Amino acid sequence: MSGQQPHPAVQFDRPLNQLRRDLRRARRALSPRQQRAHAAAAVSLLCRSPWFRGARRIALYWPGDGELDPLSLLAQAAGQRRRWYLPVLRPHARGRLWFARYRADDRLRLNRYGIPEPTRRGRHLRGPQAMDLILMPLVGFDADCNRIGMGAGYYDRSLGFLPHRRHWRRPLLIGLAHECQRVEQLEPRPWDIPLDAVVTETRLHVQSSRRQ
Repeated sequence: MSGQQPHPAVQFDRPLNQLRRDLRRARRALSPRQQRAHAAAAVSLLCRSPWFRGARRIALYWPGDGELDPLSLLAQAAGQRRRWYLPVLRPHARGRLWFARYRADDRLRLNRYGIPEPTRRGRHLRGPQAMDLILMPLVGFDADCNRIGMGAGYYDRSLGFLPHRRHWRRPLLIGLAHECQRVEQLEPRPWDIPLDAVVTETRLHVQSSRRQ
């Protein structure tokens, strides 16, 4: 699939929700075998990146709806003194995400969206500022690493502090996606938080300001 062309739709030309539906349909159409192959290839690319190698606190996500699965990182990077986290919803967090420490054998519970979350809380909870690297799911992306998500805005609200930081650039934001989720161009809205990079089964797409 290395010669795959980006989705021909440009966001300005049709409703965003229709674009979301099309891209979600495309990733769900991948067979289980394709899903596993794409995840393995993307994780291998990610593990070779300097951004991943330098990160100690890493936020993952629990995949669903055809999203690229990052969970094999737990085994592939075992023994490397990393701490893994999953996003959790909190009743009084006003639509923002926190991150709970996660190990592969931890108990999980479903949140209001049916997404598994770690049951451990308290001292195991961290804000996004404490992460070195956040791996993010997405519905679509373009060559400059603009992202569209499911539309609830949790990541954008949670990471709204990043544009105001001048020196400390953590956490780094890397999206994980299938190449079939790439579109030609997205027009970011004022509240959208761009990614530093997107990893797919074929390559590492790097945001233009980081292409040095």
